Amino acid sequence: MEQRGSDKHGPRLDDQQKHETEGMVRGGGTTHAQEWKEPEAMPAPGEESMRSYPPGHEPGVPEGMTQRDVDVRGDLAKWLSDTHWPRSKADLERHVEEAGAPDPVVDMVRSLPERQYTNMNDVAKALGIGVEKRRW
Repeated sequence: MEQRGSDKHGPRLDDQQKHETEGMVRGGGTTHAQEWKEPEAMPAPGEESMRSYPPGHEPGVPEGMTQRDVDVRGDLAKWLSDTHWPRSKADLERHVEEAGAPDPVVDMVRSLPERQYTNMNDVAKALGIGVEKRRW
């Protein structure tokens, strides 16, 4: 008797699975018919994207900010988001240290001028980080 398929399930399920994967086996690639469903290839680590954008016009970057500004501000906001404003520099330092923020975040807060800060935008401006320009 000929051995067919898997021992775990019957011939009907074997045939169904064979039918479902037939396109991949024959075509040697994806079975998506629509190109827009294809996942976009990610650049390898250390390799830049093939697309280039003018500085300040990268996708997802607000006008008036660079991608670095967005990243740095995001890191700061992550560790300061649960603080209550206004806060002094000393309050902000204590807050990030107690929260266990990474050294770069703690160093940025320590570099702030001594004064009261009313919100994240105020902290970003004091650190020279670009801030979003709003059009009204």
